[in-house]
Amino acid sequence: MTDICTLNKIMFICHGNICRSPMAEFIMKQIIKQHGMENRFEIASAAISPEEIGNDIHPGTKLKLLQNGIPYMHRKAVRLTAADYEYYDLLICMDSENLFYIRQLTGQDKLHKIHLLLEYAPQYYTCGRTDIADPWYTDNFNDTFDDILAGCTGLMDELISLKY
Repeated sequence: MTDICTLNKIMFICHGNICRSPMAEFIMKQIIKQHGMENRFEIASAAISPEEIGNDIHPGTKLKLLQNGIPYMHRKAVRLTAADYEYYDLLICMDSENLFYIRQLTGQDKLHKIHLLLEYAPQYYTCGRTDIADPWYTDNFNDTFDDILAGCTGLMDELISLKY
């Protein structure tokens, strides 16, 4: 993992950047705010696919964020670029397919920046669960929200435990 003392830029990645990755972006921003650390982080999200570029967050994602009191802003989906690997300290994927494509785009992960979000949720990861289901296909935004919250909470716990 990247040296946590220098970690301040995190990008979440999913297929289209309208469901899971923006959900993770805004959940993580809220968690960071609750810890009073907003000035120490830059949080963003992107897609591995061009399919949804320019589109706003999916209505199901907006609803789950609203139901949980997590503020969000309207935005346009963007696609991950090779330059993002250099710029961000951590690139967090929602599933192993995202992981595959990001590694194809960025090459070898020499700096160990690329991870799956559920790596930070040991209650799932140690049982062999690595992927957060895409609610675009499942229409299950509840489970997606719970998985992302667990991963983001675990990531924040790790940052704190490493005395960020």
